[in-house]
Amino acid sequence: MSLIYTYLADRRFLWLLLIINIAGTLYGYIWYEPQIVKTPTIFIPFVPDSPTASLFFVFVLAAFLLRTNWPLIEALAIITLFKYGIWAVVMNFLSLAVLGDLSWQGYMLIGSHAAMAIQGILYAPFYKMKLWHVLVAAVWTLHNDVIDYVFMQYPKYPGLEIYIREIGYFTFWLSIVGTAIALYYARRCKKGSQLRLF
Repeated sequence: MSLIYTYLADRRFLWLLLIINIAGTLYGYIWYEPQIVKTPTIFIPFVPDSPTASLFFVFVLAAFLLRTNWPLIEALAIITLFKYGIWAVVMNFLSLAVLGDLSWQGYMLIGSHAAMAIQGILYAPFYKMKLWHVLVAAVWTLHNDVIDYVFMQYPKYPGLEIYIREIGYFTFWLSIVGTAIALYYARRCKKGSQLRLF
């Protein structure tokens, strides 16, 4: 195991990452609160996209600390962390381009969401996903796209509404790429080439 994966497997680092992700997840749900209170109840599980993605990873880390794997949660985590991590980075840069300014929270969201995408993939060599886990996670993720861009429950960024069709199309392809990444690691699992965390 290379040096970077030795650090990633260190239980002290796992605990630190767990605490950071719990804090980020709580902040994310607070960030979405103004939209959630206006959302029909049936759509609420699909509105807070990024904090739900990081919540999946909280459970992945908790499983690691319990010396086990929860493969379905791993599949949900890797796809949604990549998708919404990249999505938020692009949306905040797009906001900067359209509005000509970005708050400090915007820059913070760029850094934190880039980290989301990276951590999901960095830990992928430790996942134990199978094909069916990835397919279920892909259905969840694509269903979320339908809720966001057919039922118009997408995250609200001021000034970007005029690009909503293009953003929806971009989001769909992020789901596809995230699923392809998960399938790659599921195939590695099948071949038995994944790393052992414990």
